[in-house]
Amino acid sequence: MFYIKRNAEGELLRVQPEPFEGMNGELTADSEEARAWFSNQNVESSLLQLKQSDLDMIRVLEDLIDVLIKKGVVRITDLPEAAQSKLMGRSRARDALGGMNRLINDEERGLI
Repeated sequence: MFYIKRNAEGELLRVQPEPFEGMNGELTADSEEARAWFSNQNVESSLLQLKQSDLDMIRVLEDLIDVLIKKGVVRITDLPEAAQSKLMGRSRARDALGGMNRLINDEERGLI
């Protein structure tokens, strides 16, 4: 049994295994509506994980490109103009953060 809250249109807003304040209904665990709710929640969770992974990979690729440029393996001018512009813009934005960039990296390692 699940305890639920619906909006005025009857759409599910919240589904919990335990009663909660503001609930206004119940669903059986094997109901199609309950299965659809949890299926949607799993999809949303997966999409959020992918989005965060994409952001992490962007930083990895930026750092990789920076290393390749510093080692002389590739030149910034070897890249398409659009890529050059985006990399330079992000580099300027990180430089503008100054000490904040270090704090962000420290936080990722759990130092703060």
